[in-house]
Amino acid sequence: YYFLKMFINNFDPVAFNFFSIEIRWYSLAYIFGIIIGWVYSKKYLINDKSILNIFDDLITYLIIGVILGGRLGYILFYNLDYYLNNLNEVLMLWKGGMSFHGGVIGVVISTILFSKKHNINPFTFLDLIAVVAPIGIFLGRIANFLNSELYGKETEVFWSVIYPKIDNLTRHPSQIYEAIFEGLILFLILNLLVKKNLLGKKGLISSCFLIFYSLFRFVLEFFREPDPQIGYLIINMTMGQILSLILFVIGISLLLKKNES
Repeated sequence: YYFLKMFINNFDPVAFNFFSIEIRWYSLAYIFGIIIGWVYSKKYLINDKSILNIFDDLITYLIIGVILGGRLGYILFYNLDYYLNNLNEVLMLWKGGMSFHGGVIGVVISTILFSKKHNINPFTFLDLIAVVAPIGIFLGRIANFLNSELYGKETEVFWSVIYPKIDNLTRHPSQIYEAIFEGLILFLILNLLVKKNLLGKKGLISSCFLIFYSLFRFVLEFFREPDPQIGYLIINMTMGQILSLILFVIGISLLLKKNES
């Protein structure tokens, strides 16, 4: 019991060094998340040869959308004052600072641009992305855990973790909670919907992704320390909860609209 309660997170955020270049777990999470999602989509999800032939070209758009959207989202939603005074750090991605909600916006915009170029319904691709996105979320949250970031609130549960880089308190491993629910469980839910042939109903998978992710994220934020530079906002909600509520409303609206059509 004592051993379990006193688990100490001493992981190095650097996975390995390649000559003089540091390869971090967070970078690997992005890389493998994209690769695994790409392979899974091509092997198990895409049946239309015309979509399969151009799917590889979409990946470049998605990478740009995720990076730009995630970074700009973090700056605008979480730390605008700091970056206004430190413009030279805006491009320093290796120092951390990415927003999932900003990444979603970036992916949506880049996918719409790609779809218009090929004259295809954007939800053809957005639904595919939604199915595999939990893979990247899972790996990203594991990387957050290894980096001792986005850590949880103080607790006495026997699976609590000490993050020596932060303090000596026993805390919720909130990153693991999010990896399980926003990653594994959401992946299973969406793939169950795929088996029910909902990929053919454009937009339904995307709406379900927004709804379930937002619900999981909103609840799990109660176990996570708020961002220190922001704290709690409206009625003691975190920025993550506020953004998740917005996504939830968008998801419900999309679901109702698609069910009507």
